[in-house]
Amino acid sequence: MNPLASPQHVSPPLHPLTRAVLRTLKALLVLALCALINALTSPGHWWFQWVAFGLGIALLVTWVRALGSSLTSGLVTELERRFQGAPGTAEPPAFKP
Repeated sequence: MNPLASPQHVSPPLHPLTRAVLRTLKALLVLALCALINALTSPGHWWFQWVAFGLGIALLVTWVRALGSSLTSGLVTELERRFQGAPGTAEPPAFKP
């Protein structure tokens, strides 16, 4: 028996919005570090703008995925609520052929 396969040891994945926020903070840190290195090594040629461009594309994709995932999750939750009734209401009778 694999002890790591039991549900108590499995951690749930991060929420997509949390991942997007963390990735944004990491990108800002990387960009600040690149800007510092650029300023110290070659102040006349600003190459870190290309790093900012690439990180911007990656962040755009991350945020689109996170917002799409959140909207889809919200839509599914709303549809379940509408079709199953409000919480605490009785279940509809089961179909009997």
